[in-house]
Amino acid sequence: MPVLHAQPNHSGAPPTKGLDRILRLEVPVVVKLAERKLLLSEVMRLGVGAIIEFVKSSNEPLELLINNKMIGVGETVKVGENFGLRITRIGDMKQVVQSLGSK
Repeated sequence: MPVLHAQPNHSGAPPTKGLDRILRLEVPVVVKLAERKLLLSEVMRLGVGAIIEFVKSSNEPLELLINNKMIGVGETVKVGENFGLRITRIGDMKQVVQSLGSK
């Protein structure tokens, strides 16, 4: 699972031990393609090769979720043989941190 790394502290003030520990926490990073609700009976009929259609254009931005909270959006990029997300918009860091603490 990807790990977000904190930027170095350039303010000259030493980070507190508590803050340093928080900044080293690993959190789930999810890129949400789309979502859709299905009836349970439809889910039970799904099998290998089934296709679920989403009402979202392939050129719409993907949501970036940290700890299941949306903090930004981006676009799909190919990195070698893998896929990645180029972040095109991200929330204010203060709001991001506050949202991570809320339930």
